[in-house]
Amino acid sequence: MEDTTKLNKSKLGTKQYWDEFYAVERENFEKNPEDTGECWFNDNDAEEKMVEFLVDSRGMRSISEQCSMIDLGTGNGHLLFAMHENGFDGPMCGVDYSEQSVQFAREIVQERGYGDNFKFEQADIFDSKWRPGEFDVVLDKGTLDAIALSGLTFDDGKKTIVDVYSQVIEKLLKPDGVFLITSCNFTQDELINIIESDSLELWETVDYPSFEFGGVKGQTICTVAFTKKK
Repeated sequence: MEDTTKLNKSKLGTKQYWDEFYAVERENFEKNPEDTGECWFNDNDAEEKMVEFLVDSRGMRSISEQCSMIDLGTGNGHLLFAMHENGFDGPMCGVDYSEQSVQFAREIVQERGYGDNFKFEQADIFDSKWRPGEFDVVLDKGTLDAIALSGLTFDDGKKTIVDVYSQVIEKLLKPDGVFLITSCNFTQDELINIIESDSLELWETVDYPSFEFGGVKGQTICTVAFTKKK
């Protein structure tokens, strides 16, 4: 049976693409401070649904107004800013392998006066030497989608980024912490298969409008929450 979690390579999986993309975004921001760049999956209200899910989940697991968050592949930091604007004011860390995106997010923080609880850093999340600590909430909005297109492998080509991604989450997540991921390239069942491990288990899923074609129902995007066992 074909493994549908293995995606073809694309420039969307390269650091060069995102450095160039966010260099343009920064230039636009300099000309117009109201232009804070692209909000990914905006057409599907994904960011709104991720925020809403965590707001509704406050008081459960390790989710509170003061919980710590890390956003993987943060880009312009839009998701973290949305969390902050909806009542989350704990430590927030955004990480991206594009230095241009990190600089852009920092510039937005300064321009908007969001405060010093935001930290943005450039890093390779697959580098074993990168150890930013553990967080109550780990976020991914389209990041696995993008990096899965890089074609990078580990262990002499035996494992792909998809194969090792759950290990990154395990390292970053506190016991009873929540990993919330949104994807348009992987189905809900595929995400569950990718992420679930001995320490990570499915917690909740987020509903989106579904479509039906040829008698088969589906949806173009999915958001899934996992929790780390105590």
